[in-house]
Amino acid sequence: MVHYACAIFGLTKTAARRKKMNTVTVTQNSGTKTRSKVQRMTTMAILAAIVIVLQVAVSVPLGPFTITLTLVPIIIGAILDGPAGGAFLGTVFGIVVSIQVITGAAGAFSTMMLEYQPVLTILTCILKGTCAGLVSGLFFRIFSRFKYYMGVLMAAIIAPIVNTGIFSVAALTIFRSLIVSALGTSQNLLGVFLTTFIGLNFLVEFSVNVALTPVVIRILKAVRKDK
Repeated sequence: MVHYACAIFGLTKTAARRKKMNTVTVTQNSGTKTRSKVQRMTTMAILAAIVIVLQVAVSVPLGPFTITLTLVPIIIGAILDGPAGGAFLGTVFGIVVSIQVITGAAGAFSTMMLEYQPVLTILTCILKGTCAGLVSGLFFRIFSRFKYYMGVLMAAIIAPIVNTGIFSVAALTIFRSLIVSALGTSQNLLGVFLTTFIGLNFLVEFSVNVALTPVVIRILKAVRKDK
């Protein structure tokens, strides 16, 4: 009888100890998840602020449009936080561009687009930024399975292509008459549009993204290792 009592007592004590350990583990995991969530939100907030500052203060006029560094933090966010993070930052970018279009800060042609199709102009601004961040995150997720920096490079390559591509499709369909009027011809419209409106602007932004993104990622990884 004594042996049974001791055995039961021992099992009860062991069960209590295991329960306590499980509780501690759950608490630690919960704390880790909370800290991770806070860090993620903080990172996204900082990158969103950088997106706004770059778009408002560091845009360089070039022809009818402007060159911007804004895609760089969007790509960084897509790499660090996946497609959702990239899409969020891209949407912030699109909203800022929309405000600039409405206020006339985006240039004369953007103002013409707004007067011609106000709703579709705003939708184009937001859609191209959101999709650029989203697809950038997807490309990083796919290609980083093979090699991390291959994913980084592909994310940097695809973002400006999507951003410019969506704008080009909208320009040549929804705003076709404006493009024809601005160029003064409808002959070989695609070729003339790409060389006149898109060419230098796209090449500069593309080069900046591909050159800067891997450098910034390397710096961020080095800083994290030091902590």
